[in-house]
Amino acid sequence: MASLPFVFSNQLRWRLSRHLSFWTFWYVFQVFLYSFTPDPKLSQLSFFERLLIIAPESLCYMAAHIFMSYMLMYWVIPRMVITGRYIQATAAVILTLFATAAISAALSLTVIEYLRKGYFSTPLNVQIYMAIIAGLRGGITIGGLAAAIKLMKYFYEKQQLASMLEQQKALAELSSLKSQLHPHFLFNTLNNIYAHAQDTAPVAADMLLGLSSLLRYILYTCNAPLVPLSDEIKMIHAYIDLEKKRYGDELDISVQVPADCENLMIAPLVMLPFIENCFKHGTSSVLENPWINLHVALQGPHMQLKLVNGVARHEIEQAGGIGIENVRRRLELIYPGKHQLNILEEDEVYIVNLTLQLSKLANMDDQHNPKEHAYEHKQL
Repeated sequence: MASLPFVFSNQLRWRLSRHLSFWTFWYVFQVFLYSFTPDPKLSQLSFFERLLIIAPESLCYMAAHIFMSYMLMYWVIPRMVITGRYIQATAAVILTLFATAAISAALSLTVIEYLRKGYFSTPLNVQIYMAIIAGLRGGITIGGLAAAIKLMKYFYEKQQLASMLEQQKALAELSSLKSQLHPHFLFNTLNNIYAHAQDTAPVAADMLLGLSSLLRYILYTCNAPLVPLSDEIKMIHAYIDLEKKRYGDELDISVQVPADCENLMIAPLVMLPFIENCFKHGTSSVLENPWINLHVALQGPHMQLKLVNGVARHEIEQAGGIGIENVRRRLELIYPGKHQLNILEEDEVYIVNLTLQLSKLANMDDQHNPKEHAYEHKQL
């Protein structure tokens, strides 16, 4: 699509050029078409004289044509046809036809009549009939053409977007496969390290246990498009507990999460990058009194997350790195129109406000097998 900016670009200059070219072509076509029409009154005049009469009249009728075309392109098609509201679309088309006829008649009885009164005299009823026919004849033609172009462009862009998403998905899966370790090898290795660390380094052994739980969750549970919100919150608790062992009593962290998640489902690992960002660019850079405040609240199916942490001034610019951009992109793809993300970077404070409209668990019995719950494992 990038190679055809005149057709597909939404930049203002290309859109203006596209629409101006379309209507210029239609106007020139109308003028020459009706100059050759065998109208008894016009046939007595020379071709040049007919052009002088038809040109201003065609320009006047363009108002009705433009009205009908843009009503179809920017009201009926995007709001009703594409969304599947066909009955409303039919009614809207009929209403647009009547409105176009009214505009055409009004133009004919005022502007066109003023232009023609010097050389033609036509009864009022004939004027109205001819006005409606003239306006609708051209309006239906150009309106149908404009609607067809709009629909062709929409479906072409949709096909291109689907193709691009398929390519991105294939590349992402390939990249994921290349970067994965075999789970059995990974957990066997962790199990050996854990066995040696239990007696000599119990804190390190506990950290390995927490890491194992996180890895099990990521490898086995996060393959699903949606996971229970309760599991995601447990995973966040496990991650925070793992990080707290690094700081001991130096970290001031407050976590408030709902006890009852009302069987809500969430896309996996949506909240974790923000919390990970707090530790990466926040607590690790604050030399004295590092702190984090995490608050998750529910209002029906809507989840509100507010995350505030202290951050050193030199880290504020780095706090919204590629990880946050990836989350933004995931939210746009998974929750289109169902999320709000606001990030504030103030003096030594980093604030994340996220609102999501979650899905409800369809089947109460369709829970994860307890063996698959990452946080129910007490051994590696």
